[in-house]
Amino acid sequence: MSSTIGRRGFIGLAGLAVGATALTACGGESTSSSTPAATASAGGSAAADAGTITVWTDSNREPVLKPVAAKFKTDTGVTVKLVVKDFGKLADDFVTQVPTGKGPDASIMPHDATGRLVQNGVVSPIELGDASLFEDVAVQAFTYDGQVYGLPYSTESIAILRNTALAPDKTPDTFDAMIEAGKKVVAGGKAKYPFLLGLDAKTSDPFHLYPFQTSFGAPIFELGDKGFDASKLAMGGDKGAKFATWLADQGKAGILNLNMTQDIAKAQFFAGKAPYFITGPWNLADAKKAGIKYAVDALPKAGDQEAQAFVTVQGFVMSAKTQNSVAVNKFLVEYIGSVEVQTELYKAGLRAPANKAAYEAAKADADVASFGEVSAKGVPMPNIPAMSGVWTDWGTAQAQIIGQKAKDPAKTWQAMVDTLDAKIKKS
Repeated sequence: MSSTIGRRGFIGLAGLAVGATALTACGGESTSSSTPAATASAGGSAAADAGTITVWTDSNREPVLKPVAAKFKTDTGVTVKLVVKDFGKLADDFVTQVPTGKGPDASIMPHDATGRLVQNGVVSPIELGDASLFEDVAVQAFTYDGQVYGLPYSTESIAILRNTALAPDKTPDTFDAMIEAGKKVVAGGKAKYPFLLGLDAKTSDPFHLYPFQTSFGAPIFELGDKGFDASKLAMGGDKGAKFATWLADQGKAGILNLNMTQDIAKAQFFAGKAPYFITGPWNLADAKKAGIKYAVDALPKAGDQEAQAFVTVQGFVMSAKTQNSVAVNKFLVEYIGSVEVQTELYKAGLRAPANKAAYEAAKADADVASFGEVSAKGVPMPNIPAMSGVWTDWGTAQAQIIGQKAKDPAKTWQAMVDTLDAKIKKS
C-alpha cells in the first residue's frame, strides 16, 4: 500500500535488471525545454560532497537505476548514490530525515504523499520543462498549489478484468448492463457471481467504488488548475444522495457484498467463478499464473456521467535541503524522465509509463494500453494532507449503507460529508 488506503499490492512485481547499453541515449537529449533552476536550497545537505547526490529507491527499481546512475556519472562527473528503502516507509522517513540533513537529495515517492511533504517543508518544486512530454494526469498528480513537485514515471488505475471464456464480448458501458450480462452467465451455470469487487466489512472500499461515485457527478473534492481544493467537498447534495441510494440498492441485491473481501474476490475470479472483476495491474501476474484468459476493459458507469477511476502515480521528488539542486533536477528530468529509462521502469513494474513517447511504445502490450486508456480518463488520487482524515469516515458510511444499516442512505451519506467538512475546516 501507499501512504493512503487505496493502493493495494502496487509494488508486488519483481524488478528486471537492465544493461547500460539500453540507456546510452539517456543524457543525449533533454526532456526539458528549460534549464533547471541553478539556485541550491539553503539548509543541511543530504550529500556532503557537492559531486555526489543520494537517491532513495526501492529494490524493484534499483536494478534499473544502477546503469542510469553510471551514465550520469560518465556524462556529468556527479556520482549518484542509490540507497534501497522500504517503499511503504519512504514518506515517513523522508519527512523525519530531511530536516536533520540526513535525508536524500531525491527519492522515489507515490504522488499522494505530495501535500504532506510540501506541508512539512521537505520538498522543492521540480523544473519539469516541457510538461507536455508527460501524461497530463501524471503531471497533475504531482501538482500542489500550482507547482509541480515530482518527476512522474508511471501511472496506474483500476479497470474491469473480464474472463473472456465466460464473457467474450466487451464489457457493457453501463453497470446495469454489465450485471445483466453477468447474470446470464450465472443462469447458464458457467459462473457463481455476475461480478466481483472486494470490500472491507467495516470500511468498504472508497478507492475501488470511486468510479461509480463519479458517474453520479459526486467527486470527492473540486479539482482545479492548482490541484484539489480541500475546502470544497463535492460529493454531497443531490448527486451524492443518488450515489448513496445506488449503494444501498446494490447492497440489498447482493451485488455489493461486505463479506466479499479482496482476497476472496480475487480467488473466486481466478477460479473462473465470475465474468467481471474490478482490480488493477498488480493482479495481472497472478491472473496469468492462474491460466485465466482475460481482457482489460473500461469501467462502466452507474450514473449518467463517465466513470472516472482514481489514478495513482509514482515518481521522484527533490529534497528541500539538497545543496545539489541543479544536478538533482537534471538527473530526474533528463535521465529518469527520458523515454529510454521510463521504458525500462515500465518493464520492471509493468505500469504504464508517464512519458508519452514511452507509453506509446509500451502500448504494444494490450494490458498496458487498456489500463493506460482508463488512467487517461481518470483523476489523480488526492495528494492533499486532508485526505488522511477522509478515508475512514468515507468508507464507514459506505459500509453502513451497503450493509443495510442506514435507515436513510442519503442522510447517512450527507452526515458523513458534513462531518468531513467540519474536520477539514477545523484542521
